[in-house]
Amino acid sequence: MDIAKLIGSGKTALGIEFGSTRIKAVLVDETNAPIASGSHDWENRHIGNIWSYTLDDIVGGLRDCYASLKADVKEKYGVTLTTIGAIGISAMMHGYMVFDKNDKLLVPFRTWRNNTAAEAGEKLTQLFGYHIPARWSIAHLYQAILDGEPHVKDIVFQTTLEGYVHWLLTGKKVIGIGEASGMFPVDPATKKYNGRMLAQFNELVKGKVPFQVEDILPGILLAGEDAGTLTEEGAKLLDPEGDLKAGIPLCPPEGDAGTGMVATNSVKKRTGNVSAGTSVFAMIVLEKELTRPYPEIDLVTTPVGDLVGMVHCNNCTSDLNGWVGLFGEFAKELGVDLPKPKLYQMLYTASEAGDKDCGGLLSYNYISNEHVTNVEHGRPLFVRKADSNFTLANFMRCHLYSAFGALKVGCDIMLKEEGVGLDRITGHGGIFKTEHVAQSYLAAAIGAPVTVMQTAGEGGAWGMAILANYRITKESGESLENYLENKVFAGQEGVTLAPDPEDVKGFEAFAERYVDGLPIVREAVRSLK
Repeated sequence: MDIAKLIGSGKTALGIEFGSTRIKAVLVDETNAPIASGSHDWENRHIGNIWSYTLDDIVGGLRDCYASLKADVKEKYGVTLTTIGAIGISAMMHGYMVFDKNDKLLVPFRTWRNNTAAEAGEKLTQLFGYHIPARWSIAHLYQAILDGEPHVKDIVFQTTLEGYVHWLLTGKKVIGIGEASGMFPVDPATKKYNGRMLAQFNELVKGKVPFQVEDILPGILLAGEDAGTLTEEGAKLLDPEGDLKAGIPLCPPEGDAGTGMVATNSVKKRTGNVSAGTSVFAMIVLEKELTRPYPEIDLVTTPVGDLVGMVHCNNCTSDLNGWVGLFGEFAKELGVDLPKPKLYQMLYTASEAGDKDCGGLLSYNYISNEHVTNVEHGRPLFVRKADSNFTLANFMRCHLYSAFGALKVGCDIMLKEEGVGLDRITGHGGIFKTEHVAQSYLAAAIGAPVTVMQTAGEGGAWGMAILANYRITKESGESLENYLENKVFAGQEGVTLAPDPEDVKGFEAFAERYVDGLPIVREAVRSLK
């Protein structure tokens, strides 16, 4: 069957993901190969000291993104998109959206980016004996209660961005378990919100709110389960031109962490992924719970409810990009205008000739604060001793190591202190575009093989489309793990690098220097106002 007929017969799946700067849609065929895409650029607003997107931003962005996809289908295949096999909605995790009995949004959407619920997060961490980051939905709710915000008494429903969009399209107040685990702690054994912690929270706020917390949270669904169908109203909202038909199945909406796991084939226990861009995070699927809570590690789940240890760092490539840009300026002064890809390749490749421990050099890439290493404000620094081996190769190697410096601090807790098993990591993000370089350094940092796959660049919208396809094309009883292994990634090309023992020794020496030098950057925060 040609693609035009495939589209016309609805043998497709659509994933839409709301990222922080772009909404992206990916349409895939029955084999999960992308066949069309669309996008809409947007930016968060600062509304009353809160980072937010308005409801008009959300709905308008969704429509424009879908219209872009629809136009791409028309241009490529000459057909109008009228039906789809299944749809899935994804977005940035966490945040705070609360509604009253009339489905009215009570306060502007508070995104994950807001750090206003730190007090609540700390108190809930102590109460539960379980790490609750400030960006989690339950922390935002408790902070609103602590602050005596008047809207709290009117809350009848709380959800996240993708849960809200899914609700608009289907009328169903449900969410995928991976996203649910970033709203309120989930029990991996029962695949439900943690009963002990629900009871503790309800006792904590007794007399302060008119609800039980479990009554306002969305229902939890696992990957592959029925999450409703596109209503007439939902179809008109998505496609105001009226071509899209109602009745299309939707899969459970998932967060960007879950779609990242799917897009990198990292839902199996003892596997994980590292996403490296402006920020960087590592996710490792655990075989058992950690022995105690750690402020450096968030606990979420895969889209089927298996426990995941997540290390999220605010800084990765921004400082590195700044140094590369500086060398680019110098090249221009010499009359050489190097294309960016070539400039990056030259400098990254040069780092491979450096000393394994970066010759005693040290850098901190903290453009913004870094909670993993307890640095409160951004203070990027480069430090060396008088007898350090100050060469270009060592300089670039140092900054590439530093991109994974805070990440290693968090991962070492899981891998060394907790003895978490890890067979492989899949890396994705721009830092891996120069073959082998950053990939080999990440392998040295975590002491495990790192795979970079061509498809990883498709991103979370593709991962969401796969989850939508899994909803309708999986065989009876087929696990998500087997579906990904056999029907999505079988035969996919990728490059895997095992950690080089000498690189591991060198990175360990750098990491020891990195941790020992943290007082330097903390003092810079204190003294350089």
